[in-house]
Amino acid sequence: MHAFIEIGYLIATLSFLVGLKFMSSPKKAMTGNLIAAMGMVLAVVLTFIAALTDTVPFTNLIIMFLAIAVGTVMGKRLSDKVEMTGMPQLVSLFNATGGGCAMLLGLVEANQMDITTAVLGNKILLIAGLITGAVALTGSIIAERKLAGKVKDRRTKTVIFSARILLVLMVLLPVLYFFGFIPIGFSAFMYVLATLAMVYGVLFVLPIGGADMPVVISLLNSITGIATAFAGFVYGNKVMIAGGIFVGAAGILLTLLMCKAMNRSLLKVLAGTFKKSKNGAVEEEQEIKEISISETALSLSFAQKVAIVPGYGLAVAQAQHLCAQLQQLLEKRNCEVDYIIHPVAGRMPGHMNVLLAEANVDYSRLKEMDEGNENMAQYDTVLVIGANDVVNPAAENNPDSPVYGMPIIRTHESKQVIVMKRSMGKGYAGVQNDLFGLDNCSILFGDAKVSLQEIVNQLKLI
Repeated sequence: MHAFIEIGYLIATLSFLVGLKFMSSPKKAMTGNLIAAMGMVLAVVLTFIAALTDTVPFTNLIIMFLAIAVGTVMGKRLSDKVEMTGMPQLVSLFNATGGGCAMLLGLVEANQMDITTAVLGNKILLIAGLITGAVALTGSIIAERKLAGKVKDRRTKTVIFSARILLVLMVLLPVLYFFGFIPIGFSAFMYVLATLAMVYGVLFVLPIGGADMPVVISLLNSITGIATAFAGFVYGNKVMIAGGIFVGAAGILLTLLMCKAMNRSLLKVLAGTFKKSKNGAVEEEQEIKEISISETALSLSFAQKVAIVPGYGLAVAQAQHLCAQLQQLLEKRNCEVDYIIHPVAGRMPGHMNVLLAEANVDYSRLKEMDEGNENMAQYDTVLVIGANDVVNPAAENNPDSPVYGMPIIRTHESKQVIVMKRSMGKGYAGVQNDLFGLDNCSILFGDAKVSLQEIVNQLKLI
């Protein structure tokens, strides 16, 4: 039976690998997700079988089954109700549950562990899993609250300093404990560490805001994967180890890519540091040129090459389907239409890709930032829908700007830019967009969904 379970775990692990491979292609992503899900179901079934063969109390099996049932129902209901604008918050909540699970595993195992006979390596792994899980738990909850606009940034020196002190304590205290300088039981010590780690998770995320939020989501996801891997080592569960390593590695790689896309140091993100504008810096008054619906439709009707730059505002307006209709109308006029996607557009990595996929936009029409920038001068019209910080020329031209150094989509190099906005409000980074005052930029005010519908209607009549 043990050999049968080990072979099953191997098959489940391979399904994760195949699923990840398939997810690298938009056409095969759904198949990859199903394969990975089937592997996870297999792993859960094998875990129940292993529990039965190890004579685990029947009450524990019932609790496990009920926990899975409740989690399945709640997850299904949440995923069915969530809108695209709330997807980042849902991801953060799901990530929090993973971190919380890793933390609870550490506490439960600490209560049962015989400290006198336990291997030092297992104790270290247990502590590492508990700390990373607790940080992921509270950090993800604060990230969800910030994304929902319920918690504001706390960019103060006190918060940052406190976070650094806690980080040092979480590293130092286990060393002192193992050398006998902290005379308390192992279980009590683990509760102390869990408390410190949860507080650190809060302080870690509080100072981070604006353009750094996609990095935080990706990093917390990686931390949860690492916590799962640590727990897998403690229990000797190969599927937990493999799954945790896959998630942790993928999250770290994605985090580094996000940092590169935003010109942010990972160490600065971890420390909660941020760049401020220089003292005395004053934003220049901009001369805004407003454009009407009819003028926008006319401009698009004469264009031979159009680029659409989507942002979070597109998700808020739920206008992705109208955006796809606009693309189809323009293509019928022999106009080439591309979507240029910034790596951190939206509130999480891949947010815009998923949004456009929901509207059945062909993946071949999506261009990465670098490719779009190379051909930017060829576009007759660039339509910016809900994006702000990722098209701000201040990132390249203004050393005093907090977004300076962040790679952007250079829409200002095109022949004409039309920005769809509700108002002149600033983007998530809270800085003025220098694009709006340029000669080739016009602003189309209004709800993106309403405006796109009117543009589509007028294009049908032209």
